[in-house]
Amino acid sequence: MVNKKSEMENNIFKGTINLPRLLIKTIILLILIVVISTLINIDSISKISFYNLIFNGRVRLPFGENSAQSYNLTLNNLDAMFASHIVSGQEKTDEEFRIIVIGDSSTWGILLRPNETLSALIETGLPKCNGKKVSTFNLGYPTLSLTKDLMIMEYAMRYNPDLIIWPLTLESFPNDKQIANPLVENNIERIRLINQEFGLASNMTDTIDENKLFIDRSLIGRRKEFADLIRLQFFGFLWSATGIDQSYPIDFPKAKNDLENTIEYHGMLPADDLVESLAFSVLDSMVYFAGDIPIIFINEPIMISNGSNSDVRYNFYYPIWAYDTYRRYLGENMKERGWKYLDVWNLIPNKEFTNSAIHLSPEGERMYSREMINYLNETICNEN
Repeated sequence: MVNKKSEMENNIFKGTINLPRLLIKTIILLILIVVISTLINIDSISKISFYNLIFNGRVRLPFGENSAQSYNLTLNNLDAMFASHIVSGQEKTDEEFRIIVIGDSSTWGILLRPNETLSALIETGLPKCNGKKVSTFNLGYPTLSLTKDLMIMEYAMRYNPDLIIWPLTLESFPNDKQIANPLVENNIERIRLINQEFGLASNMTDTIDENKLFIDRSLIGRRKEFADLIRLQFFGFLWSATGIDQSYPIDFPKAKNDLENTIEYHGMLPADDLVESLAFSVLDSMVYFAGDIPIIFINEPIMISNGSNSDVRYNFYYPIWAYDTYRRYLGENMKERGWKYLDVWNLIPNKEFTNSAIHLSPEGERMYSREMINYLNETICNEN
């Protein structure tokens, strides 16, 4: 009796496979996959989020380097970042005074729990402003660039803030820091649109690649970005269950108190024109964008070292001459333009800094917030 299975296999492999036809079909299939993937617009699907719907909205923009411990990750898609944030899930009411706080990693709150950050402490310490309930949203992001802050603020304007608080530090000002930033680099088209519409920061778009390949804009070209969008949704359950969005190591490298004996700052020395190398024009851009919405500029606290070479440097970031030049010019700028400005650069004791010369301990953050709330009561809120 003939084995039916063997007979079937023989029929299949008796020249019935046409290799040229198979190759053509494979090529057509690959072309179809590429075409279909280009029709899928990541920029539109990135606004689809389970946060604020199934999961709690995040109280900080997504950022994380240890996803397994922080239930968080770093991505560069602004739509997805904001879609996961609590600000996009709360319709503003007539009884609400809405404050957004932008800035660097100190605003975001490295090593601070969500309720220990400046924005959270302002909300709990200032229940009302001008007779309305205060809602404060933390839109800080852990990189140093004024242009990054401008881009985030421009996006956040759709959430109708009543006040913008913007902590600043010198390390966000150098021209070479404006574009050399992953969030800015991956959203450079947004900067170009800002320039086209408002003529702002015209020197910020030199690195835009006009010849970017079509495939690079497709789902295939952006597959890592798409994978990150999916991962962010998976972390939503763990974030909602724990409220953890960063890891909190018991031991961490302390901010340096003993410093190198150097006075160089971004390749400059005291005889150089420091101000010329700083992007002060971005402050004008921010005010222009804000329109009638007031901005409070803060020269944020920095660590003042008392160890080796503290006579020539304040801390790891800043030689004394550079920081004093920046601070003097910043103050003059604010006064000349009549902008709201709070300078708290030396407010916090050395011991209340954690792993960086700009990152505060919970107690340092409370001291900072009290000063901020007093200023708000004196200048913005009429709560007598």
